Amino acid sequence: MSNHVYKSLELTGSSATGIEDAVGNAIAKAHETVRNIQWFQVTETRGHVVDGKVAHWQVTVKLGFTLE
Repeated sequence: MSNHVYKSLELTGSSATGIEDAVGNAIAKAHETVRNIQWFQVTETRGHVVDGKVAHWQVTVKLGFTLE
């Protein structure tokens, strides 16, 4: 395995469907402009409640990508 140097960035994805979709949305959007994404870490999860039910999820993730 090669020695890698990673840079990380923090994003918040959202979804009305669930936590996994919120994470996926953040990664998909980052993938549009960031190359070599290698890992993610969920750092915060929160949601919006309407009429006693979860209406929306927000998940903050830290993404790591290798530098070229």
